[in-house]
Amino acid sequence: MTTTPTAHPVPLVLPGQAAAPVGPVDLTTMYLMHHAFRRDLAAFARAVTSTPAADRDTWPALRERWALFSFVLHHQHEGEDAGLWPVLLECVDAAGDAAGRATLEAMAAEHAEIDPLLAACEAGLDRLAERPDEDARAALEVRVVAARERLGAHLAHEERDALALVQAHLTPADWQRAEEEHFKPAYRPRDLLRVVPWVLHGLAEAQLREIVAEHPELRPMAAVWRLLLRRGFERRERRAFAHA
Repeated sequence: MTTTPTAHPVPLVLPGQAAAPVGPVDLTTMYLMHHAFRRDLAAFARAVTSTPAADRDTWPALRERWALFSFVLHHQHEGEDAGLWPVLLECVDAAGDAAGRATLEAMAAEHAEIDPLLAACEAGLDRLAERPDEDARAALEVRVVAARERLGAHLAHEERDALALVQAHLTPADWQRAEEEHFKPAYRPRDLLRVVPWVLHGLAEAQLREIVAEHPELRPMAAVWRLLLRRGFERRERRAFAHA
């Protein structure tokens, strides 16, 4: 529904983020996810460039780590396509906002462009996890860079334009409904043991404290990360990104 925006205090801005539109909806979770996607593709680009094709320990770990990245990204895009963009389309059409409709149509089209790039990266990692292949490693390097550039452009477009539409047209209750119906059901409780550390990894401790201070609802997640999940996740990160 269209609403007169009342700014949520202190919108979160993380490294690489293109914009933080002001409005009533707290987009902290979205920005944390975007930060993690950018962080991962930068790390994969470094790892694919520097990991020897013959390293029999690292490529299977990289393939496993890519599966986590891909799992979260798939569910994020699926939730947006099924539960977020359709609601916003109704709002912008009711407002006669042709530019808003074009933005939302572009969101779905960009998802469709990104998916084949990610599938090609996964196929390259599968091949290298099975056997040494320098040609496959070189091809994968090109594909990962392309995926990083394309997804990065999409995230920036979403932050600048699509999330501005969220702030212009949705209420916090609308956003909560989309999360409860289309995003949270994608994750089983055991999935959260992987996704929570994935989201928080790479944030400086001071930055994490500031985020929790502004968003107390994230305090339990941060505590579980610090006390139970951080050490194991970071050990697996060192294994996968050993050459990065």
